[in-house]
Amino acid sequence: MKTSPFPKARRRMRAPAALAGLFPLLGGCNAVVLNPAGDVASQQADLVILATVLMLLIIVPVMIMTVLFARKYRASNTEADYHPDWEHSTQLELMIWSAPLLIIIALGAVTWTSTHKLDPYHPLERLSADKPVSAGVQPLEVQVVAMDWKYLFIYPQYGIATVNDMAAPLDRPIRFHLTASRVMTDFYIPALAGQVYAMPSMETQLNGVINKPGEYNGFNANYSGEGFNWMKFKLHGLDDAQFDQWIAKARQSGNTLGRVAYLELDKPSKAVPVMRFGNVTPGLYKLALNNCVKPGTMCVADEMRKNMATTAGVNPESGAMGAPMAMHADAADKTGAAGTATPEAAPAPVDNSPLRGAGLSPAGAMPHAPANH
Repeated sequence: MKTSPFPKARRRMRAPAALAGLFPLLGGCNAVVLNPAGDVASQQADLVILATVLMLLIIVPVMIMTVLFARKYRASNTEADYHPDWEHSTQLELMIWSAPLLIIIALGAVTWTSTHKLDPYHPLERLSADKPVSAGVQPLEVQVVAMDWKYLFIYPQYGIATVNDMAAPLDRPIRFHLTASRVMTDFYIPALAGQVYAMPSMETQLNGVINKPGEYNGFNANYSGEGFNWMKFKLHGLDDAQFDQWIAKARQSGNTLGRVAYLELDKPSKAVPVMRFGNVTPGLYKLALNNCVKPGTMCVADEMRKNMATTAGVNPESGAMGAPMAMHADAADKTGAAGTATPEAAPAPVDNSPLRGAGLSPAGAMPHAPANH
């Protein structure tokens, strides 16, 4: 049997050849992160590119000088300068430390400004680079509940809900309110905006806009159990007429999403098909947020108020320092049947309340979860 006269050379060529064979497969990839359809994601893509270029200003020269130094000062180069007693160069030290320091300062400044500008809680100031948000425009409100293993989308302005499918009109601000029913998930639509966590009994927010028509992928970017791989959905970017038709299609489904239907939907399930509900029980999202959809369950916000009142030395049965609870009933929807506030429905504190220092939201005493940019 004949053997190749160049066995080592052939083995060296196998790895590059295998990598070269993968390049045609990458031709069909859509780099949506760097070519998104939403203005917020587009600004984030610009930030990624800028940060990469700034870092390459250090990385590329270092890689080039590594090769040049290795070649010039190799053992076989007898013409290279040899200074065995050399130990310091002020010019070299200035170059080594000043360049990276300038890059770090530039990166820090860009990151600081972009982090505040692209804060997911911050309402949009523009729809695109040359189109500001019009005064008085109403954002599309979307309430999201992450379940095992599916996403529930509630449109309170239209009274409908969908599962694993959502739509938004072009060039209209979208305001997401997110929570989860059981475990933490990571809500991510690469074409729209960055990733934001959704956690049980906590609410996060995300503001974004879709500028180009099309169908875009959304998914859970945080492992959440055996059905994680099926936790995906589609975002449809539609013009106003198409969006109205999408809403009408959901309303024609005839399904109603109430407490019983929600509890049934919340049971763990995989590969759930698209579902539509033409009617939604008002306030269902708040019940899901407070983990009290099941009748007879105390809401988390009420339990927190009661516990904090007890911790502060307040009698939850009589109010602050023994005063009747009716003295704190300054909102009609906080009162009981007899016109006095119940202990669980004590009014939310104002902004200077100790709740603020504890990381809790005054509106409903619900904690806000951190956003993942």
